[in-house]
Amino acid sequence: MKLSVQDLNSHYGPAHILFDIALEVGEGEVVALLGRNGAGKSTTFRSIVGLVKQRTGRIVFEGKDVSDQPTHAIVKGGLGYVPEERRIFTDLTVEENLEVGRQPARPNAPTWTREKLFTLFPNLGEMRSRQGGRMSGGEQQMLTIARTLMGNPSLVLLDEPSEGLSPKIVEQMVDAILTMKKEGVSMLVSEQNLHFAKLISDRAYIIERGRICFSGTMSELDARPDIRDAHLAL
Repeated sequence: MKLSVQDLNSHYGPAHILFDIALEVGEGEVVALLGRNGAGKSTTFRSIVGLVKQRTGRIVFEGKDVSDQPTHAIVKGGLGYVPEERRIFTDLTVEENLEVGRQPARPNAPTWTREKLFTLFPNLGEMRSRQGGRMSGGEQQMLTIARTLMGNPSLVLLDEPSEGLSPKIVEQMVDAILTMKKEGVSMLVSEQNLHFAKLISDRAYIIERGRICFSGTMSELDARPDIRDAHLAL
């Protein structure tokens, strides 16, 4: 098992946000964490990588308990995190942003180079010297993912990768994620867009008010319109 989260509870101050979250990502899987805005998706991701300090439970990555490790150690160990806010360096060029994310190759993960990433995201290859602040939102999203891949992670947490993107960029994002999967990158992807999730995911969890209320394959979710309408419909 690539990632196992067990009995995860998280708080922001006195507010209890996540309740006994349990989920798993297998080797080479793309797993969707579905839910509405405010359901707890981003807090789950932030808790997994140690950015939420008020948390209990067990987080096991590649067979190692990382529950008490700081964020930099978890990321250095091969867990990549792409936040919803993107957080690129706006004053640096595309190539400079990528260099910031560079880490050594890992024996259990694909190795990414700038040229390989420019093949994955052709848009970036056409603007290598452009500053991040002069890129569109979709281009910035691609750059954030590419910079994370420069760390050669074996598992990536993608937080709302299709949010706010044009249909054309969303199509490119689907292709990129499926290529990443073929390369051997496991992924946990938070999404509100069920159609997008179906195109990329093997399995899904649904989170509602900080609790997991569904776990199953995408076909099993398709067979439960009651669950879909209750927890995902706007």
